[in-house]
Amino acid sequence: MSDERTPPRQQPNNPLHGVKLEDMVSRMVDHYGWAELGRQIPIRCFTNDPSIKSSLTFLRKTPWARERVEQMYLWMIR
Repeated sequence: MSDERTPPRQQPNNPLHGVKLEDMVSRMVDHYGWAELGRQIPIRCFTNDPSIKSSLTFLRKTPWARERVEQMYLWMIR
């Protein structure tokens, strides 16, 4: 159990540590565009009237979709 005095755990081998979901989606949209994101990961928040806000709402509630986005993001930053 941690309290305010305990520093956050370091995760030096986790490339997603400290990266916000919003930053991931924004960078992917800038890199691929909504059309390619929707083709690679066919979910409605990427294909039908896409927006960062709707995507974040869906991805925060849907672990399998978030995992796919995280994997695609890791592939993109290689």
